[in-house]
Amino acid sequence: MQNQQQPALAGALDTLWAKFLPEMNQRVAALESAAKAFQEDELSAEEQEEAHAAAHKLAGVLGTFGLTRGTVLARELEMMYSRESRPERAMAAQLAAVAAELRTIVASRK
Repeated sequence: MQNQQQPALAGALDTLWAKFLPEMNQRVAALESAAKAFQEDELSAEEQEEAHAAAHKLAGVLGTFGLTRGTVLARELEMMYSRESRPERAMAAQLAAVAAELRTIVASRK
């Protein structure tokens, strides 16, 4: 019985992934945009808040789909964009690199 449930669960997860992929791509795009704005010293408080929320949501959803590395990276960005601690100038390249890696992780799950 359990062997029959596994393919059904995998199929359900694949269906959910396809349904939420556009939202996940939008969240990654928000993180990429925030990283670019931060590099150009033009990150607004609104963009920072949006990046924080996008990272928080990605951290949860990527874990649901077994993308542990994505969850770790998203949590890292969530912390960097938290209101209490605006990212440090030295983190500019790291913000962009982590956002790019998240893009790769999201795109790699089929």
